[in-house]
Amino acid sequence: MAIEVRIPTILRTYTEDQKKVDGSGATIKELFADLETRHPGILDRLVDGGELRRFVNVYLNDEDVRFLGGIDTELTDGDSVTILPAVAGGAPDPTDAA
Repeated sequence: MAIEVRIPTILRTYTEDQKKVDGSGATIKELFADLETRHPGILDRLVDGGELRRFVNVYLNDEDVRFLGGIDTELTDGDSVTILPAVAGGAPDPTDAA
């Protein structure tokens, strides 16, 4: 079963700078374990304590897996998984007193 995984820039050091990689697995958890076998170190950046890291967003065919089944979300052949780090921050408010 082939699953296309889109890799964000910050994690491409694990995938030899590839934007997309193929993986396999019946669930997100199995897919991530498969990715770890070919791209060592990536799993620790995605999962902590058996759950998705707080600031990592994962989408299955444009649906947030947190609302589907989390790391146990089932996959089918031809699915597309996108990994996106959460983005926060910005410029400080100039009206805030320091």
